Amino acid sequence: MAATNRSGAVLSRLQLLVTRKLDGLLQGDYAGLLPGPGSEAGESREYRPGDDVRRMDWPVTARTTTPHVRRTVADRELETWLAVDLSASLDFGTSRWLKRDVVIAAAAAITHLTVRGGNRIGAVVGSGGDAPVPRRGRRPAPPAGPGRLVRLPARSGRKEAQGLLRAIAGTEIRPGRGDLGALIDMLNRPPRRRGVAVVVSDFLAPPAQWARPLRKLRVRQDVLAIEVVDPRELELPDVGVLPVIDPETGELHEVQTADPSLRHRYAAAAAAQRAEISAALRAAGAAHLRLRTDRDWLLDMVRFVAAQRHARTRGTTR
Repeated sequence: MAATNRSGAVLSRLQLLVTRKLDGLLQGDYAGLLPGPGSEAGESREYRPGDDVRRMDWPVTARTTTPHVRRTVADRELETWLAVDLSASLDFGTSRWLKRDVVIAAAAAITHLTVRGGNRIGAVVGSGGDAPVPRRGRRPAPPAGPGRLVRLPARSGRKEAQGLLRAIAGTEIRPGRGDLGALIDMLNRPPRRRGVAVVVSDFLAPPAQWARPLRKLRVRQDVLAIEVVDPRELELPDVGVLPVIDPETGELHEVQTADPSLRHRYAAAAAAQRAEISAALRAAGAAHLRLRTDRDWLLDMVRFVAAQRHARTRGTTR
């Protein structure tokens, strides 16, 4: 009950922040967080470096002997789907917010910017599996369950959006490992018309688990990947012996953070891990936004939206 009350209070606070700072940010043909290229044919213009070659206007190119691409008009009523990862690793934070709070914040911002344009929004939510049962002796504990996946149907309207956010915020984070690949794959079945898909996670699962479903999703959808990070996942402070519990497995480790070589190896491994995540997202063709628990996540989202709109008005793609 206490966790539910806290989630409700956090959601109310986040929605107030979103409404105050994001309302009026996007004005124009399409009022969404990730303005897509649309599907309605528009005018042609000359090709610029960075344009999607799949939008080449070959008849005009043949007539003018100059490469042209076909502009498209953004759809007025798009369907946005959220894949919200609330596995046990998200129930962590050492700064202003828990990672879970930032995940809910991102969902609130996307929902607000989607429904204000009259669009439909739905979500799939994944939480951890059953907790592994500790075993004595040398026999390893059995693996955790595959996680619980819930689908919330896409609807339009502010009242329905409020219910969607309450359902996400009220999701219980369960011990055990979630399956991010299965969560993303829920957006591939059944196939939907072109729209926007947003995956919110810390992406700590191996890219081999989720990269292929993400690439498949990108074939029909404009994909935004929101990566949530805590500063302690990037580097360790010098605080002596630090007890660390893996929330997904329950394993306890004691780390001697006074060792500078250990801190250096940790930071190098964390940087390599984040680089691997970024490369996998880039290879899948997803736009990538990183939010941190120790930063102004709303300002980072505003800057991201502004950069997306600027790139679009220049006729380039990311």
